[in-house]
Amino acid sequence: MSAAAEQPLFDPESPVFRAHEGGKLAVHATKELRDRADLSLLYTPGVAEVCLAVAADPALAARYTARGNTIAVISDGTAVLGLGDIGPLGALPVMEGKAILFKHFGGLDAVPVVMESGSVEELVEAIARIAPTYGGINLEDISAPRCFDIEEQLKERLDIPVFHDDQHGTAIVVLAGLINACRVTGASMPDLRIVVGGAGAAGVAVTKLLQRAGVRDVVVCDSRGIIAPSRADLSGHKHRLAASTNPRGLTGSMGDALTGADVYVGVSGGTVPETDVARMAPGCFIFALANPTPEIHPEVAHRYAAIVATGRSDFPNQINNVLAFPGIFRGALDSGAAQITEAMKLAAAQAIADLVAEPTAQEIVPSVFQSGVAEAVASAVALLA
Repeated sequence: MSAAAEQPLFDPESPVFRAHEGGKLAVHATKELRDRADLSLLYTPGVAEVCLAVAADPALAARYTARGNTIAVISDGTAVLGLGDIGPLGALPVMEGKAILFKHFGGLDAVPVVMESGSVEELVEAIARIAPTYGGINLEDISAPRCFDIEEQLKERLDIPVFHDDQHGTAIVVLAGLINACRVTGASMPDLRIVVGGAGAAGVAVTKLLQRAGVRDVVVCDSRGIIAPSRADLSGHKHRLAASTNPRGLTGSMGDALTGADVYVGVSGGTVPETDVARMAPGCFIFALANPTPEIHPEVAHRYAAIVATGRSDFPNQINNVLAFPGIFRGALDSGAAQITEAMKLAAAQAIADLVAEPTAQEIVPSVFQSGVAEAVASAVALLA
């Protein structure tokens, strides 16, 4: 049974449901409306002067409207967390939660926008038509491979930052963790043999960013094993992965890929058998990031790995996207950047890594509550705008 088909226990008195009751967001006015004088300034007739000025010079919208500090968090609910395709209303609580994170960590106002799913072209058109309201677009929980095309087409069409966090936020924090794992162990990033478990949105982005960071040997696996040119069942984006990864020409199962591997990055769910984990190189790194159940349980991972990371908050080394996206958008909006570039992503990863002054096996990334994270990432992004 799929996650979308399961019937969760509904208990309105539980702490979880009570925390969400009434939604998690509300509108807050930044100007006081006390009397007729305020009304004439904030609305008619005073607002007409601002309207005409912005119409003549659209760049003024960033100063004289909320646009300059507002992000749209957009999803069609087709790939939500570990829940799968649960539709737009099912996704709405997640988007509200994301908006809270934008506000708390980055000081950004974020508006959840959930829409009925459709073709790539339909979603691109719908998002492009509402984009003038916002200073940036954060795409969320949109299924692969559609998410790749939607993001690319929007980046070409819009003059504001577009960022699919499931892809790039994950990749940035994974790279930050690997930078510090290498600092702890003395390993060399270019020499690492890395296996990425999962060829969806996060797996593709992790692979690309690690390659841009200098990693030369990345092998990507999906549910059928190693992605290689010899496979006849590859879709478009997996064909591209096959052409740009797996330099040793490996074929076979995940276990074959893990033989002698220095790093495993899991972004797909499922379970990796301990017999396969045991085939990894001594002193390896295991980043098993599926939630709520890591692909390799930390207790198993620690039997073989020098450094272990998960996506969970109850184990050390949580690879959490919130380390990245608030600061990335903060820096992009403050600097007027029209796009979030690959160089910005690399700089963001380095900034996150540098926040851990003396990394250890138990601390390769900062806590999401460490002060100054968003500010450091924003500064690194803005310098490249």
